[in-house]
Amino acid sequence: MKTRKLHKSLFLGLGILLIAGMSSCGSAEKAVSTKAQGEELIEVYCTGPDYQSDKNNFRASAIGESLDQMVSKKKAGTNARAELATLIQSTIKGTIDNYVNSTELNNVEQVEERFEGLTREVINQQLNNIKVICEKQTKTDENKYKTYIALEMSSKDLEEAINQKLSQDDKLKVDYDYEKFKETFNTEMQKLEAQQRGF
Repeated sequence: MKTRKLHKSLFLGLGILLIAGMSSCGSAEKAVSTKAQGEELIEVYCTGPDYQSDKNNFRASAIGESLDQMVSKKKAGTNARAELATLIQSTIKGTIDNYVNSTELNNVEQVEERFEGLTREVINQQLNNIKVICEKQTKTDENKYKTYIALEMSSKDLEEAINQKLSQDDKLKVDYDYEKFKETFNTEMQKLEAQQRGF
């Protein structure tokens, strides 16, 4: 009877050790396979939901890398500015197309060209009014500097500057409807926000 209890205890103990050993082997195997793939989780500064465009602001992030710290910063700034300009131009192009198509104008092509020319001027001026909302610098193992940067421009400021320019233009003054343009612009900003958020 004592040997029977001893055998039961021995088998129970071996069973527990076997289960514990198997579960630890599985997790060690997973850790090894992830590391064997050469993957490592990294943090990319100045990115994520807080640095994406929304209905109130255009935002863009970029990275610049160089052996020279200032060159790294300039590269990041130039890349972010270019990204921001592309976002703005795309949104304004959509706004102009939808605005012109929703109005009953006889000279649609001329009006579109005039709108695009004037808004391009405003965009170029407004790109001087951007804010740096995040900037971080790191140094790599290869002694290179990496600059992470995020820029922002207010959509309201841009919309007001465009309105001022368009309402002062003699050729567009007659056909220009500010409220309709503003509504179309806001719709495009909501589309941009949804696109940036992945909806």
